[in-house]
Amino acid sequence: MTAQHRSARPAPQPPPPGGPLWDIAGELRALLMLPAALTLQVAHPAVGAGVDEHSVFRTDPWGRGERSLRSVLLWIYGGEAGVAEGRRLRTLHRTIRGVDTHGRPYHALTPAHYAWVHATGFPTYRHGMRYLGRRPYTEAEERQLYAEWLQVGRLLGIHDRDMPQTPEEFWPYWHRMVTEVIEPTPVARELVAYNPGIPPPPYGPRPVRVLCRLVWPLLVPPLARFRSFVTIGLLPPEARGALGLRWTPRQERRLRRFGRLVAHTVPHLPERLRYLPRAREARRAHAAHPRSDSPRSGPSGHTSGPSGA
Repeated sequence: MTAQHRSARPAPQPPPPGGPLWDIAGELRALLMLPAALTLQVAHPAVGAGVDEHSVFRTDPWGRGERSLRSVLLWIYGGEAGVAEGRRLRTLHRTIRGVDTHGRPYHALTPAHYAWVHATGFPTYRHGMRYLGRRPYTEAEERQLYAEWLQVGRLLGIHDRDMPQTPEEFWPYWHRMVTEVIEPTPVARELVAYNPGIPPPPYGPRPVRVLCRLVWPLLVPPLARFRSFVTIGLLPPEARGALGLRWTPRQERRLRRFGRLVAHTVPHLPERLRYLPRAREARRAHAAHPRSDSPRSGPSGHTSGPSGA
């Protein structure tokens, strides 16, 4: 591609305020869905091998999770900072290469690998909100969500030719990936396993950290069981099957009860409790200087604009 053609290509834009991603990506419910998305990502043999060999998720799980969440929030709510974050991530991944468990060479920026990492967000949000929202997304809302997720992909430097451009194109791609590509990689198995060895979170004032360390042996077993339960439960069923994960009718009933509780509680929280700080600040700034387009309704039962809490 010539320099003239590159300059003619429009610059990537973050998703617009008032859309479904602004409604959910920085909210508490997204924290429940994030582990399922990460599990889908590392179920790809190349992605799993890259994380296994190059990530610090075992030695610094809290820091690694915080950095992943920070990136997601920048893509959605960061404006120009989100564009810069997309460039930073591509630069960071340039040196990530190796050989997967099947002996095949991989590179993190291989378009098919990088696009899969991005693609997992859409089915995770769609499936997760069937449990955690008051109702599933409508067809129009799904289409809008997918269009906004495409914008995020462009922000990450993924070309349109490497991403399905419509939901109708996405689902055959998804089913091919689930049936032919993803597998229970070592990292995927770790992410869904009961792991009581997680260290206490290193956040807060020193007295809080000391107290947390003291009570952590009592807290971590139920928290680890809950994390494993929610991660497996919020995986789309066909992905659970591809990963060989057991899911019983009893577990399904428990997840549905938990989902109803979340769906009827979180949307009523004030914004300062419902949204993470970066999302809350961006929504507050947008509310002070709203755009002319009207907010759209989302499956949370509230409008999807900044005043939707």
